[in-house]
Amino acid sequence: MKILVTGGAGYIGSHTANRLLKNGFEVVVFDNLTTGFREAVPKGAKFIQGDVRSEEHLTQVLRDEKISAVIHFAAKLNVKESTFKPLDYYENNTAGVLAMAKAMQTVGVKHIVFSSTAALFGDKVQDRGIVEDDPKSPLNPYGNSKLMSEYILSDAASTGALTYCALRYFNVAGASDDGENGQRTADAFHLIHLGVQAAIGKRKQLQLFGNDYPTPDGTCIRDYIHVEDLADIHLLALKHLLAGGESDYFNCGYGFGYSVKEVIKMIKTVSGADFPVIESERRPGDAASLVADSAKLKSKLGWKPQRADLNLICKSAYQWEKRISNVK
Repeated sequence: MKILVTGGAGYIGSHTANRLLKNGFEVVVFDNLTTGFREAVPKGAKFIQGDVRSEEHLTQVLRDEKISAVIHFAAKLNVKESTFKPLDYYENNTAGVLAMAKAMQTVGVKHIVFSSTAALFGDKVQDRGIVEDDPKSPLNPYGNSKLMSEYILSDAASTGALTYCALRYFNVAGASDDGENGQRTADAFHLIHLGVQAAIGKRKQLQLFGNDYPTPDGTCIRDYIHVEDLADIHLLALKHLLAGGESDYFNCGYGFGYSVKEVIKMIKTVSGADFPVIESERRPGDAASLVADSAKLKSKLGWKPQRADLNLICKSAYQWEKRISNVK
């Protein structure tokens, strides 16, 4: 079977494309390279440069390549940017999903795995993990754009036009098991990425945004999932749909979280570096705590996490950053 991976030149998309190839699928990567990297596309995958907002181009690719299913990553991701450029996020993220759904309907491609987000849930400080059917209350346009995208897929599925799995990522980090792939975007805004850059000296300091949240140490708590475990989840979701499974949505995390201060401490431990940490004001749109309940993912898709270890996640990210920065 041939799978179309939109955004497959990006961080998570390229890891997933590689996982598909290793499991016997043919892969076509579709990416406009505004944030993706041509060198991240795994060997063995066909690359097509294009924009997911173009229904015409998507229709052509789905038809000409005889695509069996789609894994849709292509999206803008910066929460802070979305608060002052909201229309860009609706245009790219939501309109991109709409164009894809319409193209799939035109060609008759029935299955799509969608890259969603825990940002759907807003601020959830509670004594349990977030379950899939908890109320949705995004704090920013990025979260709104993804929630609207899920509505589009759900409504399309209700007519029989397609089946989908929406995978709601919590915080993704780390690099591939073989050390050959990782986060390439120099200005990516994720804490672990920024922290390892500070550890190797690419940043003079690390900013800590907000120390007055209602959490044990006053800093935000997040559920960090290794990128390779997340790639495994995409493969399981795809196989579920191809086997005739019903549309569904899943939280993708380990079920426990770490505070910003705990993550910084771990990065300093694995790197042996002591870099300055500057405490700053809160960023708009940041939730105090986001931790997944992944019981549904484990029971329905049979997922068994293999890398639920903050030390492993931070160490792999640190070693990758050293490699691409030519630091010994």
